[in-house]
Amino acid sequence: MKLLSKKGLLSLTVAAIMMATTACGGDQDTSAKDKGGGASSGQKKVVFWHAMGGSNTKVVDQLVADFNASQDKIKVEAVFQGTYDDLLSKLKASMGTKDGPSLVQMYEIGSRFMIDSKTITPMQKFIDEDKFDLTQLEPNITGYYTLNGKLNSMPFNTSNPILYYNKDLFKAAGLDPEKPPKTYEELQKAADAITKTGKATGANFAIYGWFMEQFFANQGAEYVNNGNGRTAPATESIVNSEAGIKTLTWWKDLIDTKAANNLGRKTDDSKKAFSAGQVGMILESTASLKGLVDNAEGKFQVGTGFLPKPANAKEGGVVVGGASLWIMNDRPNDEQKATWEFIKFLTSPKEQAYWHINTGYFPITKKAYDEQSVKDNLKKFPQFQTAVDQLHQTKMSTATQGAVMGVFPEARQIVEGAIEEVLNNKKSPKDALDAAAKDITSKIQQYNKTVK
Repeated sequence: MKLLSKKGLLSLTVAAIMMATTACGGDQDTSAKDKGGGASSGQKKVVFWHAMGGSNTKVVDQLVADFNASQDKIKVEAVFQGTYDDLLSKLKASMGTKDGPSLVQMYEIGSRFMIDSKTITPMQKFIDEDKFDLTQLEPNITGYYTLNGKLNSMPFNTSNPILYYNKDLFKAAGLDPEKPPKTYEELQKAADAITKTGKATGANFAIYGWFMEQFFANQGAEYVNNGNGRTAPATESIVNSEAGIKTLTWWKDLIDTKAANNLGRKTDDSKKAFSAGQVGMILESTASLKGLVDNAEGKFQVGTGFLPKPANAKEGGVVVGGASLWIMNDRPNDEQKATWEFIKFLTSPKEQAYWHINTGYFPITKKAYDEQSVKDNLKKFPQFQTAVDQLHQTKMSTATQGAVMGVFPEARQIVEGAIEEVLNNKKSPKDALDAAAKDITSKIQQYNKTVK
């Protein structure tokens, strides 16, 4: 296995990623379970490490069981490894030993680290060898994981953020419940109207760095230099650009005018306030849709809208969140090929339909939308159409492909600290973002030295 000569990359980046909050979909249940037992003689064993906790563990186990039953040459064993952070820590500890996985799920902001670690075989190798038709997959999803024209990993659990709103509170405030706000300015007016009814606070956004990254992309703005780290490795954070200052100024105005409240960093607190009817609008991942609709049943109607942006913003869109699958290069070639066979199975329309319906994540395969089960599910949860439309209307650019940097988890934490300082009246938006950009830039440059 080719490991970097300097241990700095692994230690620095793992420390950074360990600090990160769990990205959408990872679960806090850390009781690792060994699934499926060993392979029988003649079968090729594939060990799959993942971070899909809670009810999603059962969905992963079912997909694995279906694959194992579909043929007799490969036996996949799924092992739940806790949160994304736990998984990364265990992966780092396994590097250079024979105890690592054949296939690993890694959250999207760990992508640069996975590439720089030199421990993976790019998915493109198997795609080219097999003449696998990439056009069958959603381009706005594969775009995130493509660098220098090469798909490095296969998207697995994919989401993006949408606006959720309480239609009953909209009606009570004299707003059209079928017209969610599309711009910062419209959202400010709607939130203000809801607060003035005295029934609830207009809006709440959790202090989550992922949302700030999305607000940038939605304005067609990059988050780091060098084409968002895609035309060349990023050397500088540009979180203090006009897109950032405009967003944070608007967010603070919402708080100052009581059109929104500040419940801190936990997205769960934001969701609870929304489900209790205490706030009229929140931002949240598409993966939370079923839970939010179910929790509101019998209390109020949930509406969904696109992520808002400034009225005069450039064309943009949303960046996909979630995680993807990486093949580890220290496994024998036949084991890597067996892993690829499992990945192809996961991308089939039928399996993608099952995954989507049972988890709320996007199907990555276009034809999954033709499956009757998906059509029926969209009838039951029409709110999900907003998420599908938002994904498809996103114009592909370096801004909407998303930023790539080796210290992304740490950068996200720094940005969250800056947002807190502004909302708590400690710094102006410009001063807070200037300091954040300087801090992130320093960490990027430190990281880049370990990669060279």
